[in-house]
Amino acid sequence: MTELLRILNTPEFQSKDSLKQQLEQLGIKAGDSVIVHSSLKAMGWIAGGPQAVVEALIDTVTEEGTIVMPSQSADNSDPRYWMEPPIPENWHQPLRDTLPAYDPHLTGLRGMGKIAECFHRHPLTIRSPHPAHSFMAWGKNAEEWMSEHPLEDSFGRDSPLGKMIKSDVKIMLIGVGFDSCTALHLAEFLQENRKTSPQGAAVLKHGKRVWQTFNSVDTDSDRFPELVKDYPGPVSTGKLGQAEVKITAMRPLIEFGIDWLKKHSITP
Repeated sequence: MTELLRILNTPEFQSKDSLKQQLEQLGIKAGDSVIVHSSLKAMGWIAGGPQAVVEALIDTVTEEGTIVMPSQSADNSDPRYWMEPPIPENWHQPLRDTLPAYDPHLTGLRGMGKIAECFHRHPLTIRSPHPAHSFMAWGKNAEEWMSEHPLEDSFGRDSPLGKMIKSDVKIMLIGVGFDSCTALHLAEFLQENRKTSPQGAAVLKHGKRVWQTFNSVDTDSDRFPELVKDYPGPVSTGKLGQAEVKITAMRPLIEFGIDWLKKHSITP
């Protein structure tokens, strides 16, 4: 959608101030910890664009709260799995040999949206060290939650998600569905009979760029909307800008998701 169409489809002027009012109506307040998934396009035209959204979130939760967003860089991965788009097979090994090592400041985000890209640029945002499945955070718990991120436990117990579930964290989906709810991957990682696939990424090891291989748990976010449809817990709804917003508590959703996935396991 062009900017002109976004303007024409936005019935009222929207700004950081109007977003802050809506966040208050949604029950987001100072001291909250929130993991945010978002679509700027769904919000309509906003004065200041993604910067206005990021500043509205920061002003609302304050430095006593914590904002978290996924910051995945899926193109730092084994090219054998690439589909959107694939690259020629004879490019696979040259890519493994030359792809720059993950850098939390320089490595770009892939498919995370403009709000997340803006949040990444904030000087106080801290990004976790996983080369493909990183998270980033600002606020009170940012340093603690982002400090470690094991290669083979990208969404598991020792990941940022595993640390976050010990606190009261809200999941907020802005203009996106639960198939974008990265937190639910934790429920997959906590399954007893989880499956893994060989993976790789370019990382710095002892100051040297290397192609690191590891096992990665198979995930399937396409099942998440079905899971949430059965979830008996509260999911509040509202609007931020023109976007539909869904908010729910992280811990009870993940606990339900662990049991749901166990009961609805897919056998090969």
